[in-house]
Amino acid sequence: MDTPVIDFLEKYASSGPLRCHMPGHKGRILPYVSAANDITEIAGADSLFDAEGIIAESERNMSALYGSAATVYSAGGSTLCIQAMLAIMKNERRRVFAVRNAHRAFLNAAALLGLEVDWLMPEYRGGILSGELSPAAAEAALSGCGEHACLYVTSPDYTGRMADIRGLSEVCRKYDARLIVDNAHGAHLAFLPDNMHPIALGADMCCDSAHKMLPALTGAAMLHTSRQEYAEKLKPAMGLFGSTSPSYLIMASLDGCVKYIAEEIRTDIAAGLAELEALRYEYADSLVFAEGDPFHVTICAAESGYSGVELAGLLRKNGCECEYADDSIVILLMSPADSPEEFRRLREILGRTLSEAHRIAPVKAAFSQELPVRAMSIREAVFAPSEDIPVDEAEGRICAAVRVPCPPAVPIAASGEIIDRGCINIFKRYGIFTVNVVK
Repeated sequence: MDTPVIDFLEKYASSGPLRCHMPGHKGRILPYVSAANDITEIAGADSLFDAEGIIAESERNMSALYGSAATVYSAGGSTLCIQAMLAIMKNERRRVFAVRNAHRAFLNAAALLGLEVDWLMPEYRGGILSGELSPAAAEAALSGCGEHACLYVTSPDYTGRMADIRGLSEVCRKYDARLIVDNAHGAHLAFLPDNMHPIALGADMCCDSAHKMLPALTGAAMLHTSRQEYAEKLKPAMGLFGSTSPSYLIMASLDGCVKYIAEEIRTDIAAGLAELEALRYEYADSLVFAEGDPFHVTICAAESGYSGVELAGLLRKNGCECEYADDSIVILLMSPADSPEEFRRLREILGRTLSEAHRIAPVKAAFSQELPVRAMSIREAVFAPSEDIPVDEAEGRICAAVRVPCPPAVPIAASGEIIDRGCINIFKRYGIFTVNVVK
């Protein structure tokens, strides 16, 4: 019998690529990852959603490093953390405002919980992946709400751009709203020279995908809160959605991150920042880089006079696999755990790639999206009978399940919205040619 998944993984690993993509361990051996450590909740092993022993101790250690009121582990990625945060907001009967460039995990959680979402359109930065909501725009929404509310923000976004969390948190406090942040791409932000983690900047809750930016296994994530009254609510909310058999290997990798953060991450970040500054300086005359978290090396390819898709193909040919590429951008996701040699290898490969790439007329992408009309609730649309149709036939139809690929997993039309011509143009721009619609 063929083993296509195993075969691909072994072939990829043996090729020795420069992994400019998640997970943050970048293929290095994690000593605690072995079948011998893959156990269940035996005596002394504690239990994730009822932790009182070794898991609770490790979570307290992690909480101390981040300065949170409480931090709990997820073996189900940030998706499980997002579900838990929204469940707590539903329990408090808060009206949910969300910035539109959210991950589809947010939309799926809203469907499961029966939440309606008031979308806030950000100021986009060239495409659906990156956008910014100003504190003034947040205040305009919250001031007219008249209800208990929460504001859901993705920061850093997929390209690394960071929101004004401090400013948004001040607005939320003014209106007794809660600020919850999808910080999946920012587990390292607390340990930059200036602490940029959402908890330090005033967020009430946030999730971190440890596997994206730290040396942890895929699925390793954390849910933090700065509010003591939420500390005892995190685990019950996670238990609504999480597997009753969470992986001890994933939890072990989170425990390993505690040691890494305490002993090594600041040194690694300092070394990485120096290498990243050198990379950006070397290519400042030939490439435009997006602003944001320095470990997200996002090349504005079209603006630089290149095809992002071609650059990604040439990078792959030259031994480097990127995190994401489309016609406009290439995302090279680095990690504090990357060695100086890997950063230097990237600089060399990037130079070779640019020498082989075709130049095109630079295009500074302009992008805006009007909010589509809502025809039914998110939950109704997700669970309605549906069908897949060509995108060119979708105008006027109601979006059912959101099936945008991951990455980047940012919805173009949300479930329950009427697909308009603008949506169709964006679908095609991102290479999506079939959509799921309500019958």
